[in-house]
Amino acid sequence: MRIVCPFCGERELGEFTYLGDAKPVRPTAGASEDEVFDYVYLRDNIAGVMSENWYHGGGCRAWLKVTRNTLTHEISAVEPAAGAGAAKVGA
Repeated sequence: MRIVCPFCGERELGEFTYLGDAKPVRPTAGASEDEVFDYVYLRDNIAGVMSENWYHGGGCRAWLKVTRNTLTHEISAVEPAAGAGAAKVGA
């Protein structure tokens, strides 16, 4: 599998680290214990298209949001992750 980094271009999978589902949103500071438990431990096991966080440690060190089909590994979109410092790489 190859990923097209928006900063470095197409690269081998070995340069990237999978960091999991990009959909869960961190609970607020006043969140209940159940909300924190759900955020930390519960994830959907999606068979199909999902958004994932990836880290390009072997290249620009940017956090990326990758839209990938988990059944075929087809990647339909790669973009810098919001708020992950990726904007500094292209500056």
